[in-house]
Amino acid sequence: MTGSPLLRPEDCSVVLVDEQAGLAFAAGSSDRQVLRSNAVALARTAVAFEVPIVVSTSASKVYSGPLMPPLRAVLPGATPIERRNMNLWEDEATKSAILASDRRVIVIAGLLTEACVSFPVLSALAEGHEVRVVADACGGLTSASHDAALRRMEQAGAVMTSWLQFLLELQRDWTRHDTYEASRSIVVDHGGGYGIGLDYARDMIKPA
Repeated sequence: MTGSPLLRPEDCSVVLVDEQAGLAFAAGSSDRQVLRSNAVALARTAVAFEVPIVVSTSASKVYSGPLMPPLRAVLPGATPIERRNMNLWEDEATKSAILASDRRVIVIAGLLTEACVSFPVLSALAEGHEVRVVADACGGLTSASHDAALRRMEQAGAVMTSWLQFLLELQRDWTRHDTYEASRSIVVDHGGGYGIGLDYARDMIKPA
């Protein structure tokens, strides 16, 4: 890995793969509502820090459906790139869109972990790209197969992360005012007890 191990917004692009209801139905590795919430939190983080996002879908007319509504709401300007191949790295339009951002790190999440996430990750790593997988925004058919796919990607050189770690890595300092309110809002909405704590702190701590 070159440079700092901690990401900056200008270092990375985000790729969302097949965040579609038809595939979410099949994701049994974690609670589907939590999985969708984590994907939305990741998308909101990319928007807040002006990180380029590439969205790719598959079989949207015949099985999987369109990009899920909460993600469409967060990404109103995004046009999903439809493809036929499970491996988006083998789809010229999608691969070109990712490489066009010219960022050193590809941050990826989606459905299903066993194929449409792991295949492009393994392919990008083989071509020398640095990849981080947002593990808690990926869903697999079962917990065992999801975990096996994560291990395979990690063994190949991918770095595992979570949507919250990604957000905090980009924010780094709560005195960074440009992104403070957006970051805080994402954590409050998607961060469980941590978000409740931030709301509590705002109510309890009064400015001098």
